[in-house]
Amino acid sequence: MSGVLSDMLTSSLAKHSRVLVENEYFNGHPDLLVQGIYPNNSIKAGEEGIEIKTTRKRGGAVDTHGARDQWMCVFVYQVDADTEPAANRHPMTFTEVYLGKVTVNDFRRNPRGELGTRTATLHADGIRKLRENWVYKI
Repeated sequence: MSGVLSDMLTSSLAKHSRVLVENEYFNGHPDLLVQGIYPNNSIKAGEEGIEIKTTRKRGGAVDTHGARDQWMCVFVYQVDADTEPAANRHPMTFTEVYLGKVTVNDFRRNPRGELGTRTATLHADGIRKLRENWVYKI
């Protein structure tokens, strides 16, 4: 769900922005680029843009594929997975949105999992820094 939401939000934000476009590089970083900075609006790993993340974790803590100096936008959402019958469930709702500039020093490195995927997460001071830049909170 988080991946689908991230893709949809990235596309929608690009569509409604005057200066941000989707990164045309498959799985490139960041998700949104400042238009015209990179040739063909495509870069494997750039610095000029915004990385889009989604999570169900209150407060916006989310894993990334690596610690970077970047603008990060985190959308927190809520899903009703309990109400039965399912037809009576509440719709998915966005409850928080954060947008802030973070640096490599704001992250902690997580150990590799069994499949070897290395991740990084904002440490306590890093997440506090991001939370100071809230855009929307219910």
